[in-house]
Amino acid sequence: MDKKLLDILACPLCKSPLIYHKEQQELICKADNLAFPIRDDIPVMLEDEARQLSFEESQALHK
Repeated sequence: MDKKLLDILACPLCKSPLIYHKEQQELICKADNLAFPIRDDIPVMLEDEARQLSFEESQALHK
């Protein structure tokens, strides 16, 4: 993921910054507990495509 692109991307719902998870190819919004997929190096920033983080994933992010 290009660092410059990551710097300008924000959650489409709350406008919070996103965290890049390379292994899972996702952009994480801690505020909304959502993970947006990255497909073919393109972030899919649609609410309908995001997955809800599990309780365990959410707790790990907030440590």
